[in-house]
Amino acid sequence: MRGVGIAIGLGWVVCIMTSTGCRKPVEAKRSELEEAGFSWTTEDWFRAARADNLQVLNQFLASGFTADSRDDTGDTALHAAAEAGAESVADQLLDSGLPPDLPGADERTPLHAAVAGDQPKMIGWLIRQGADPSLKNKDGFSPLLLAVRDDRPACVEELAIHQRDQLDDALLLAAITGRPRCIDVITNYGGSVYARMDDGRTPLMLAAENGQLDSVKLLLELGASRFSTSDSELTAVEYARNAGHEDIATLIEEGPAGGLVGLESEEEIGLEMSHFVDARAAGETPAAVDAPAENGTGASSGTTASAPPPVSLAGAVVSAAAPAPTTPSGSSASVGTSHDTPAMPPLVMRHYRESELPLRILPAEDDGARVTVFGADTPATEIASGNRVPGSTLEVLRVSRRMEDSKLSAGEQIEVSVVEVKDTESGETRTLTSSLPASAHDPLALVEDAATGRRYVAAAGQRFRSEGGDEYLVADVRPTQIVIENVTTGEVTTLPLRGPRG
Repeated sequence: MRGVGIAIGLGWVVCIMTSTGCRKPVEAKRSELEEAGFSWTTEDWFRAARADNLQVLNQFLASGFTADSRDDTGDTALHAAAEAGAESVADQLLDSGLPPDLPGADERTPLHAAVAGDQPKMIGWLIRQGADPSLKNKDGFSPLLLAVRDDRPACVEELAIHQRDQLDDALLLAAITGRPRCIDVITNYGGSVYARMDDGRTPLMLAAENGQLDSVKLLLELGASRFSTSDSELTAVEYARNAGHEDIATLIEEGPAGGLVGLESEEEIGLEMSHFVDARAAGETPAAVDAPAENGTGASSGTTASAPPPVSLAGAVVSAAAPAPTTPSGSSASVGTSHDTPAMPPLVMRHYRESELPLRILPAEDDGARVTVFGADTPATEIASGNRVPGSTLEVLRVSRRMEDSKLSAGEQIEVSVVEVKDTESGETRTLTSSLPASAHDPLALVEDAATGRRYVAAAGQRFRSEGGDEYLVADVRPTQIVIENVTTGEVTTLPLRGPRG
């Protein structure tokens, strides 16, 4: 028993001696902190993080300070480092076991903190470390939407390529809040001026309604339609006027100078889209080199001298295989959304186009129709076969009625007026109805063969082939994507809009 007691006593002595020996280095580290002007407090821990003072941070850690300590708001030093752009400290904190998406105050991640500090380089670095840019804070903002709200265009640019599925939402928010610098970046990465809220309002309508003059000007330059109507059948002019912004209403009504309302050919539209993409990629303002297409006056000089003009994708033979397309910075950009589908021609969607005519077709008595021209002081005019639509190059070929489904009548069939017109200058024909906005053409997209750089104009219903002989169908063309079906296998691939920069 005595032996056991001696052993226990010696054990306590060893324990005490060991503990004392361990405390000395800790106390020494804390003394070093004081000599460096830092106290062993959470406040100074955060101060070291914001200053990117890696030496002091390591002294804190060596003296026993917990890496995931939080301030009064609930943030960690990783959030503080992200907001300050302190990459060395952030790297050390990640090595210490903090996850890159660690939630802090109001559920914000370090990416949110980097946006708040306007730190685009830190945003890119965090994403490379595995941070998820889709996570939202307590208020429901992703880092991209937060960057738009706070008018951080450099941060928007860093996030845009990683959040392409949020670009339209970002553009709508930028229009509401009046962020023209962000609008410029978002549209350059593929955000569509044809995006819509659930109630059908477009970015132009939102900017007009909220009195955002500079945003309205930019959206018009980028090709936003002045004539689109929301689910309430209101145009951007009417939203501006109803909100008391008469100057904006007048600006939108003025529109592009000169030119009659007409129909463009697919070739003309292809040239305009190609010219737009080239101008944006070169950092130019497309409006300065490419007249708006709403007046049907045709395209400017189009693509560069070395690039052939776009042709219809219908019947084309596209390269069978090629390396993945790259952005100007050299990073890879996937051309599809599914990795399980067979390889298809390496097409990249570069631009989207839909042009609405400044006309509204209205029913009339005896199977007739009337037409209202936006911006004109004249009342609705009754039209008949052989007549010219006022203020246009459109000749009426035929007027009739038919029954069709309409979302405005809860799915019930309604009778609509149908007007078939022909452009006497371009020779293009079009069917206009009283149930839909008058459009100058079907939705079109500019697609590019990543292997050869050849550009094509794609429309729903077109068929084309790969060099290997497989046949493909363009199933749908949307503002932010094209849906393509392999006719042979039935496999479907979605090509997201990549925009001028990738």
